[in-house]
Amino acid sequence: MLIHPWDAGLDEAEWQSWIAEGHDFGILSVNGPPGRAPAAVPTHFTGDDGHLLIHLARPNPVWAAIERDPNVTFTVYGDYAFVPGPWRAPSGTPPTDGVPTSYYTAVQFTCRAHVVDDPEAKAALLRRQLAHFQPDGDHAPVVADEPPYGRMLPGIRGLRLEVTEVRAKFKYDDHKPVEHRTAVAEHLSTRAQGLDLAAARRQRRRLDRIGPWKP
Repeated sequence: MLIHPWDAGLDEAEWQSWIAEGHDFGILSVNGPPGRAPAAVPTHFTGDDGHLLIHLARPNPVWAAIERDPNVTFTVYGDYAFVPGPWRAPSGTPPTDGVPTSYYTAVQFTCRAHVVDDPEAKAALLRRQLAHFQPDGDHAPVVADEPPYGRMLPGIRGLRLEVTEVRAKFKYDDHKPVEHRTAVAEHLSTRAQGLDLAAARRQRRRLDRIGPWKP
């Protein structure tokens, strides 16, 4: 993932707070065998003390790849929007001369994968995930040898992804003049399609913290 200086996270707190806002779904990418493409699996995840916790069905083809090479990437993205050319045309030029772009936030975790197969450990992983996704506790107890979860545990395997590097990108034209960024945020808020409003909020937050870009 190419990260220009103006796209970089301002500090660790920026990407951490973005993840905590509810961005808990991503793509697990694992190396394929020689001559084959990498495998990519969309899934929810939970953070836990420097690790990402996920679980997948036992028949999933990623397991063989992970056993060959436990080095994986997990990517989370959001707050994306297409910005048409006329919105980006420099002042004094025809709108049609503007070059379109994409706005988005992306956080990539480089990880070392640890497979979780022990029933008690898998139950603990699921309890941690449910504490995040169903904090009201509106579910049956997750116990390795009791229904309903106990009989399902053999059908899944857990993954504890040990995070070794985090790279965050916030692509919102932060190298452009303040007036340009403000105008694009207003365009996004007016169009209000898809994730336009989320992208506009992110752009305004960056604008408030960065102000005019200083190389």
